[in-house]
Amino acid sequence: MKKIVLITVVALLSSASLSADVSKGQRLYLKKLKSVCGFNGAEMAAKHSSKEWEKLMREGKLTQEIQNECPKVKKSSLKEKFLPHYFDFFKEYSSDSGNIPSC
Repeated sequence: MKKIVLITVVALLSSASLSADVSKGQRLYLKKLKSVCGFNGAEMAAKHSSKEWEKLMREGKLTQEIQNECPKVKKSSLKEKFLPHYFDFFKEYSSDSGNIPSC
């Protein structure tokens, strides 16, 4: 029984990280970051290439980068559960993507 519970918990946690979503990242940016950053999501995403966003995420520096660009951001806007969504949004609309968000 204990093993089944452990497997279920691991599956739920890993599926949460796989469910990151570009549109949810865009909505989060609009709701939590746009007003404190002072610029739209397209400008934020275009600050780096997709490879640079990947490196920031992989090295655990995404929160730090958002704080560098938006010094007035609240810690509650940078919860760990939001980061995969922000990352997907930034990567999708990065400087080398050719995509333009509607925010």
